[in-house]
Amino acid sequence: MDITLKAEHVNPFIQATIQTFAAMVKLKVEPGRIRIKDTGAEAYDVTGVIGFTGGAKGSVSLSFTKATAHGVVASFLGEEKVTTNQITDAVGELANIVAGSAKHDLSRYKLAISLPTVILGDRHTVAGHGDSVAVVIPFDSPAGKFDLAVSFKSLI
Repeated sequence: MDITLKAEHVNPFIQATIQTFAAMVKLKVEPGRIRIKDTGAEAYDVTGVIGFTGGAKGSVSLSFTKATAHGVVASFLGEEKVTTNQITDAVGELANIVAGSAKHDLSRYKLAISLPTVILGDRHTVAGHGDSVAVVIPFDSPAGKFDLAVSFKSLI
């Protein structure tokens, strides 16, 4: 397994998450301590995943409990009540915005990002790529805690 994940690979995703939530969701989010992803250690209810290829390969995901997803999406849409379909669409869109913003800061890798995939299911886990290390950055927000996970393997 390649464990050469560098701060320069992860920081654009952290900054993109902070900026996206401030601008689009109107929530101030605070990153916590980065840790190596331990598949099975985290359990989520809603996860938005974006894969990428090009001069690097990997993925980025935003994972939430039901309560946090509801709060985040309600703030994002400016509505008090949100449906499961709205949560699915909004979590996918937030993952897409974060990936697109980080892609700009990682332009030397000429990344192509996938369409978002949203996983719904009580207490699910999300596995990383088998040939690269993944890290998790926990975030605190007024809507609750959520995790950003980044797997990034440079090919250049």
